[in-house]
Amino acid sequence: MAENAPVMTSNRPYLLRAIYDWISDNGFTPYILVDAGRPEVRVPASAVRDGRVVLNIAMRAVDSLELGNERIRCKARFGGVSQALDVPVSAVQAIYAQENGQGMMFPPEEPAGSASAPSPPAAVSSSPEAPREPTQPASDAPPSEEPPPKGPPRLRVVK
Repeated sequence: MAENAPVMTSNRPYLLRAIYDWISDNGFTPYILVDAGRPEVRVPASAVRDGRVVLNIAMRAVDSLELGNERIRCKARFGGVSQALDVPVSAVQAIYAQENGQGMMFPPEEPAGSASAPSPPAAVSSSPEAPREPTQPASDAPPSEEPPPKGPPRLRVVK
């Protein structure tokens, strides 16, 4: 890329809206994984686990959902109490269907105004044809003979 080329805005909000529509149009429940440690994230502290929060953003679960270019805003119930949520788009780490784990993970992104270029997002899929990256470092030990866990696939964040 040329040094004097114009800088484009983040594609993250556009991808979030597209994946949200795709998940919803297929009758599944869109969830987002948010880095709750970011200073502008406004979610109930009781919902935060390990510095992250998973939010159900299906239309039936929230009120007044706004998937904007800079922020995601809505009202959701936590413990029966309606609370306003405000999440910067840059804090969203993934969007996926709760039922099958299909969606998209996003690389870390600096807050708006940062000069660094984000790396492209990674697709998340639970289909058998999709290539999967190892979740643990390779070792010389033989693979375990345990069967895979039962139930639908789940999206996991691997540190």
